[in-house]
Amino acid sequence: MTELFAGLTQWITHHNEWLGVAIFVVAFLECLALAGLVVPGTVVLFAISIAAGNGAMSLFDTLLLGFLGGILGDAVSYFLGRHFHERIRRLPGLRTHPEWISRAEDFIHKYGVASLLVGRFIGPLRPLLPLIAGMLDMPVVKFAAVSLVAATGWSIAALGPGWVAGAALRLPLPEGFWYQAGLVTGGTVLLATVIAHGAWRERAGTTLLSGALCLVGLLALLFGWHHLRAFDEGLMALVQEHREGWLNLVAVVITRMGDFRTQLILAAVLILVLAAFRQWRPLLFALGTTLGTALANGQLKNLLARARPDVLAEPLTTYSLPSGHSSASFAFFLTLGILVGRRYGPRGRLAWLVIAALPAALIALSRVYLGVHWPTDILAGALLAGGFCGLSLALLQKTGGNRLEPVPTRTWWVLLPLILLILAFAAGWALPEAIERYAPRL
Repeated sequence: MTELFAGLTQWITHHNEWLGVAIFVVAFLECLALAGLVVPGTVVLFAISIAAGNGAMSLFDTLLLGFLGGILGDAVSYFLGRHFHERIRRLPGLRTHPEWISRAEDFIHKYGVASLLVGRFIGPLRPLLPLIAGMLDMPVVKFAAVSLVAATGWSIAALGPGWVAGAALRLPLPEGFWYQAGLVTGGTVLLATVIAHGAWRERAGTTLLSGALCLVGLLALLFGWHHLRAFDEGLMALVQEHREGWLNLVAVVITRMGDFRTQLILAAVLILVLAAFRQWRPLLFALGTTLGTALANGQLKNLLARARPDVLAEPLTTYSLPSGHSSASFAFFLTLGILVGRRYGPRGRLAWLVIAALPAALIALSRVYLGVHWPTDILAGALLAGGFCGLSLALLQKTGGNRLEPVPTRTWWVLLPLILLILAFAAGWALPEAIERYAPRL
């Protein structure tokens, strides 16, 4: 089977007209019940995404096709489970391996809807969990909502690195780029793995350790960014090479959601609503994270005085390291993710952190896309926010003598509509400016 797919991958790389079909089909099979257990889809997707990034297909098209294929695989698996119910245990393949079903079933029973999000990135479980969710009659709306989020993250994780590698191979990148990119990527993955493993296994002191590791990573960047110029300049050149007109407008709208004024209003609303409902401990946690991150970010920027990339026609005069947009948005959304996840177990809390980090990551990446921050700037901002978030929560729980209590549901019914309204207003306010200022130029 492996040799067959190796030959197929080699054929596809020489017939670029079939790349789109190949990405969709392989993503579909990788997420389809049973088929995903025997198809080496992850390896094949990485190989053909390199070919796509080498000039054959845009990043958006590549990710969209992977997303659609993954969603279709999930949907087919889910409805197969709903149709066959307990009879799926007698299907070919599963009949001789009942432990596969038992393992996936225990996973869903133990971790609930969070299992669909986390299990998406665990190879043996990925094609089975939607099948079992259907067998257990999980509500369609709940399954669809989580599947959409999980498929988005999975598409980026499965296809993004290969596409970027393929695109990078076409450019005359600075000497040392690949070594530095590997160093940054490896360090980031190692940090995320240690934190996730501690949370997943319910290790004591994980919160304090997570905050401390984020600050250690931040210090490494603050002292070492001079030695990562090849990574910053190479990745910036790669991004600027693939800018598109409609994405310019989208990036401007997204980045306005991370502006100081927008983030200040969001943080103030969060604090005021928590105070109105007398949620004092969550309020202290939110205040410590958002205010601490903001003050530290301003001091570090002035101390380091790093110049911004010279991409815009009218360069900004403020300093760039760490990125204020990145630190503020990660501080706010991680705070939300932690507060939402308090009513769940450790795995559910981890899943909500991942979900909360997605909008913050979009805001941070929009800064690199628009050329106003270096990649290490936004990484430093995320680490700064993660450090204050972890230490603020650990300190609160240590001084309070018990874990942070869940925020009542009635508080969220007031808070979430206000947050969505503020973000929608920021996006609507930015759109006319983006069309007038950026569309003609970019």
